Amino acid sequence: MKIIVDAFGGDNAPLEIIKGCAEAVAEHGVEIILTGKESVIRKTAEENSISLDKMEIEDCDEVVTMHDSAESVVKTKKDSSMGVGFRLLNEGRGDAFISAGNSGALCVGATLAVKRIKGIKRPAFAPVIPSATGCLMLIDGGANVDCRPEMLRQFALMASIYMQKVMKVDNPKVGLANVGTEDHKGTELYRETYAILKESGLNFIGNVEGRDIPKGVCDVVVCDGFTGNMILKTYEGVASVLMNEIKTMFTSGVKGKMAAALLLKNLKDMKARFDYNTYGGAPILGSSKPVFKAHGDSKARTIKNAIGLCKDYVEAKAIEEISSSLK
Repeated sequence: MKIIVDAFGGDNAPLEIIKGCAEAVAEHGVEIILTGKESVIRKTAEENSISLDKMEIEDCDEVVTMHDSAESVVKTKKDSSMGVGFRLLNEGRGDAFISAGNSGALCVGATLAVKRIKGIKRPAFAPVIPSATGCLMLIDGGANVDCRPEMLRQFALMASIYMQKVMKVDNPKVGLANVGTEDHKGTELYRETYAILKESGLNFIGNVEGRDIPKGVCDVVVCDGFTGNMILKTYEGVASVLMNEIKTMFTSGVKGKMAAALLLKNLKDMKARFDYNTYGGAPILGSSKPVFKAHGDSKARTIKNAIGLCKDYVEAKAIEEISSSLK
């Protein structure tokens, strides 16, 4: 299997991207195509003793920055490391594409450059996040601010298939993010979506309040992109604050350090469970070919794990399953 990776996407590119790809080649047995300035990639690899075995390089000078418009990837920066990645994916040179770069540009590229699965109204950003019972998929995480009920039904369908096929969750439970559990709660969009999901044939458990999402009451949380992005960023912010407070508590004073020594393994296990690096990346569901968004602050382990998820996504034939479910 061959995975295309944007070598210049993200805050820690290209070093951490290249390191992650090398680890993925060793652990997952994949081949890689790196897109970006070849001279910089080779120099970085040489200076850091990183093997480029089983890696090709597609040379290009431009980069889609975080300040560029989302449309730049299909207009003014088609020859950027991200734009070339999409072109290679379209040409069949690779089985999937990963970037830690501009989220908006990646969603636009997945929609306009790669195209949607026939019948899907809008692709959606679908991060997998940790919960008290394991993990869950949040969809849409920010790609579509304005949605219609049918779009949310399709999001629920795509996420259910992904969680079943890739994350191996049997009969995923689907919840609709809302301000209350009663079926009459929320805006018109959410009330109409509730009625549609109830008759969808999915394992729909009803409305889910924000406080219950981290408890893992369901495997898929469905919402519009505005709500989803607020949930996602709040989730990340609270987790970061709590981990910093715990770190301060166990590193301040003799008692704290003694307690930390006794609980070190437990603390490491807890940190690992709630680390976004564990899940690597978020698929853009609805794209006709596998496209993954890795976290902007991705380190090598994040990229390695994202490549592993890409491999699982391709092998599970989840896109074909989504396509056939729409017929």
